[in-house]
Amino acid sequence: MQPFRIASTLLFCSSLALAQSTFTSADNTPGGAPVEPKALHSFDLNAIDKTADPCTDFYAYACGNWRKANPIPSDQARWGRFNELNERNRYLLYVDLNKAANDPKTPLQKKYGDFYAACMNTDLADRLGDKPVMPVIDKIDALSSKAQLGALLADLQAKDSTGAFFRFGSQQDQKDSTRQIAIVIQGGLSLPDRDYYILDDERMTKIREQYKAYAVGLFKLAGDSDEKASTEADSVLAIETALAKGSTPRVDLRDPEKRYHLQPLANLKTLAPNFQWDAFLSGVSAPQISEINVATPDFFKALNDVIDQQSLDAIKSYLRFHALNEAAPLLSSSFDDLHFGFFQKTLNGQAEQSARWKRCTTLTDQALGEAVGQDWVRQNFPPQAKDNMEKLVAALQKSLGDDIQNLSWMTPETKKQAEAKLAEFRKKIGYPENWRDYSKVEVKRDDLIGNAQRADAFEYTRDLNKIGKPVDEKEWGMTPPTVNAYYNSSNNDINFPAGILQPPFYDVSKDPAVNFGAIGVVIGHEMTHGFDDQGSKFDGQGNVKNWWTPDDRKAFDERTGCEVNEYGSFEPVPGQKLNGKLTLGENTADNGGIRIAYQALMSVLAQEGGNARNEKIDGYTPSQRFFIAFAQVWCENRTEQSERVMARTDPHSPGMFRTNGTVQNFDQFGKAFGCKKGQPMMPDAPCVVW
Repeated sequence: MQPFRIASTLLFCSSLALAQSTFTSADNTPGGAPVEPKALHSFDLNAIDKTADPCTDFYAYACGNWRKANPIPSDQARWGRFNELNERNRYLLYVDLNKAANDPKTPLQKKYGDFYAACMNTDLADRLGDKPVMPVIDKIDALSSKAQLGALLADLQAKDSTGAFFRFGSQQDQKDSTRQIAIVIQGGLSLPDRDYYILDDERMTKIREQYKAYAVGLFKLAGDSDEKASTEADSVLAIETALAKGSTPRVDLRDPEKRYHLQPLANLKTLAPNFQWDAFLSGVSAPQISEINVATPDFFKALNDVIDQQSLDAIKSYLRFHALNEAAPLLSSSFDDLHFGFFQKTLNGQAEQSARWKRCTTLTDQALGEAVGQDWVRQNFPPQAKDNMEKLVAALQKSLGDDIQNLSWMTPETKKQAEAKLAEFRKKIGYPENWRDYSKVEVKRDDLIGNAQRADAFEYTRDLNKIGKPVDEKEWGMTPPTVNAYYNSSNNDINFPAGILQPPFYDVSKDPAVNFGAIGVVIGHEMTHGFDDQGSKFDGQGNVKNWWTPDDRKAFDERTGCEVNEYGSFEPVPGQKLNGKLTLGENTADNGGIRIAYQALMSVLAQEGGNARNEKIDGYTPSQRFFIAFAQVWCENRTEQSERVMARTDPHSPGMFRTNGTVQNFDQFGKAFGCKKGQPMMPDAPCVVW
């Protein structure tokens, strides 16, 4: 169970469960031996396809040859520049883990080395079969009445790493960002989105049939007969469908007001009286609470109906499935392969499982990230890199301030408020100031399931203990090796893990144009999140507060509406358009980020004087190098299946549209490449917000 954060990320962040990792093995075989990936560089001349017209399709121009030379590996659903850096970072992390597993030098290395070693012991996993998860199944089988459901669910969530029905945890109060409150929110689904249960088109109907077949297979591996397994699978699908119908759509959850319903605890008991809330709260050892944010009230009405209308046997089948499904990647190869076959192969088009050492590296980072990260940053993130990043952040912050001042559609009154919020930005670069203490996490070299359960239980308890306490503003939501970045509305902070502050995003050997085009746009992207459709509803202290005049808000909504329509017309695969409302925040951040990064670059070049703005390198001007470096961050290939899943679930647009959609809205791109008005990359009526 993960903490609840209001954060906007640079890249889609999916679950990093062992069998759902989508990174390639170094020698492109599922069990391949670790091989160090090649060093990466920013601005790849060989990636450029000069047969493409940059004014017609800039993505094809900047990434065409890269895409041809980098087909999707067989153990991937998507392959891009992010994946390349992920691959390199994870190899470096693997080196640390492997050394720690074989010859630990410190107690911390002993802990994460043993965790990794337990994960790598596939022989033991195959000998044990389903035995490691049977204590959880036994708890579920012992359920003799619905009145015991609250206590059982508490045990499953707090101790057994088994999520079901809903999620409960802590949250920063969006109306008082200095304190942590309790939150309960919808959950309990295994397919990617509520639409997968509700839509009746041919594709979704087939996926549900395949999902049932997977559930039947899972129950049979656990010892059920064909008939019983089929009956249980029907119960799982019936319950999850009922929960899906009561779930709030993703787009609505983007609105802070629609996910915040702070109320007395008694109200929750009224919404779902068939669930024993007191027993649940006592069972998870939650602090005493009198109020709670019921983020999705309609869901809990649906939950109450499920408990009322479904039989005890059906509910037990649902719980058994969730216990088996979540444990499957950590069990024997039969369970692991079955889980991979549906979630990665069927849903996302990934042909082969990735190497075990890669998945175990990811799992260890997920479970003990700030233990592993301490050694990783010492070796891979020198102090100079952090210093340089701080200078870049300062340059981008000044540029955003200048942009706000020059907005023609915003009145001075609102500009003053926007500048005040910008001045309050907190910056986190590289790694936490205070490392998390994992001394209470017990790790055994021969107990993978137990290790995962204890690590999750530690995190769950740590999260619940925040309720009623002041906010720790120094806490991080990503581990140091992560190739990503995020903005947190409630903290009003921008966060850049050490993992992304490397080529192709940041390359000390390259000229300013390249670095501002790559990592500079990343910085600008995260800053702009503070002023996108969600972030703009929070003030500088992280509270939901309207700091806009009515006319300025109307003007803002008109401009973001342009982006909704624009990106909603993009079609990554036939018959599947993007959801312009779901991707609005990320699209706004992309469009704002590139503008302020470009302005910051121009300021730097102006300070250099002379011919700095026109001096060519590799045949390209600084402006052209800026845009190419930006586009090449998003070079990628995806399977058709993953494109369809992401179009429904990912708030980020695919790389093609993150590139073309952004540059076609920025007139400086057209000027840099000599485009003419009316060409695809220089339309007559671009969408401009920031």
